[in-house]
Amino acid sequence: MEQEIENLDDRTDPATKRMLQNVIDRKKKFDRYKSRHLMSVWVTIGLISVYFTYLYITVLKPYSYSFAEIFSVYVQNSTNLYFLILTIGTYGLMILFKEKREKAEKEYQALRCEIVDRSKDLWKKEEEWKNRHLVFDMMKKKFDINLFHENK
Repeated sequence: MEQEIENLDDRTDPATKRMLQNVIDRKKKFDRYKSRHLMSVWVTIGLISVYFTYLYITVLKPYSYSFAEIFSVYVQNSTNLYFLILTIGTYGLMILFKEKREKAEKEYQALRCEIVDRSKDLWKKEEEWKNRHLVFDMMKKKFDINLFHENK
């Protein structure tokens, strides 16, 4: 459990601390997939750029006089096939990371909204209710998790 969550002492009960820890874990998972997706997007764009530049230099420019010759040279060189498979593979990986990022975001947002909806139940006592804004401020500053509103 995060040190900041453990230091909440009397402001929250153990179940609420567990929920806060879960939302932190899901936020980290979402951020991890978000960065992986962004990296895969840039790798895919880079590979596509390199691939088209390679095709232009080795196939299109020297054999531009005949489509049949371009096709023949393209098919004869096995490097083109490997490069194409690699490029399509990175594109597929990018799509996979996008789906995982969206799933992690849904899980994170659902739990965050649940905490916002149930805040009256989680901080029942009068003194806990008055101090809950301190917990929300800590979550916003330390973990960039907004528990004040349901909107993103």
